Amino acid sequence: MKPRFISDIHLSKDTPYLTNAFKTFLNESKETCTHLFILGDLFEIWVGDDDDDPFNQEIKKVLADFTSNGPKTFFMHGNRDFLIGEAFADEVGISILPDPYTLNINGLRTILSHGDFLCTDDTDYIEFRNKVRSKEWQKDFLSKSIDERNEIANSLRADSKDATSKKSLEITDVNLLTVNSFVQENKPDIFIHGHTHRPKIHEHDSCKRIVLGDWDKSGWMVSIEGDSYNLQKV
Repeated sequence: MKPRFISDIHLSKDTPYLTNAFKTFLNESKETCTHLFILGDLFEIWVGDDDDDPFNQEIKKVLADFTSNGPKTFFMHGNRDFLIGEAFADEVGISILPDPYTLNINGLRTILSHGDFLCTDDTDYIEFRNKVRSKEWQKDFLSKSIDERNEIANSLRADSKDATSKKSLEITDVNLLTVNSFVQENKPDIFIHGHTHRPKIHEHDSCKRIVLGDWDKSGWMVSIEGDSYNLQKV
């Protein structure tokens, strides 16, 4: 395997430069990797697979072109696009993974996650995460019109930005006790996640925890070849 991993691209119609960067990344990756793993927050907002907004259709086509005779592609829900479903996955040719997910990559026990479940100091966020990931909340939300859903999603996003701006960097980062407990229980060689937007390689006993960065002025990816790994800008 020669996999690549990305997260927190936050695509939206308001950031065309990110769309262009994503397209460039996919064009280059189609010839250079065997597997692509998107670890959440591909989109800034996703209100349901039935939203046929032209921007969504554009990204669907880009992904479908990439997966057609291209690398096997996998997606994991983030905190912005947890409503992506099987209809979207089937249309663009990707597989949805549970979070966290464990696999063997070239002999390395590797665990993948979006990473937000590790932010246990941010109790308000964890409570919100549990609520919106429930089947009851999602069923009720998806029963509303597209316009209603977008209005709710934009309101929630604005509230989240406001709340985050008032929290310390420590609260919005992962809780190290939670991380260490997870690592000790699952014993990965490599643990890759995103969400916190703080790219870095951390040491946890015999485990390397690789945190992906968000896509802003530049993108971030992790690549693995053999038993070597690299966190880099793209």
